[in-house]
Amino acid sequence: MSSLENLQSQKYISLETYKKNNQPIRTPVWFVIQNDLIYVITRIKTGKVKRIKNNPHVKLAPCTFKGKPTGEWVEGNTSKVSGQESEKAIKLRKKKYGFMTNIAQFASRGKGDLVVFSIKLE
Repeated sequence: MSSLENLQSQKYISLETYKKNNQPIRTPVWFVIQNDLIYVITRIKTGKVKRIKNNPHVKLAPCTFKGKPTGEWVEGNTSKVSGQESEKAIKLRKKKYGFMTNIAQFASRGKGDLVVFSIKLE
């Protein structure tokens, strides 16, 4: 079974991004999978966006709500996406997480506009 297949049934992944000094920072995030890519939707003013801009290389693993890894770590590279691709990812997230998406978007609205990243596993 591939890494993507293993993640398909998961609710959260721990996303490891890196500071300029290469210190790893792990954040539990929601995600969706489409066309062999993992999509993460976040806000433009979050730390992970800043870290991804500095270094697009990430690691990720399935995890609990609190971020405790529950599976193997895999490596990947991120790309910011826009247009129809980002709209599709946002719709898929709403379908997967339901009304919790609205609550999360409302709670995080002070951190700027939504931004969508795709992750291609290595």
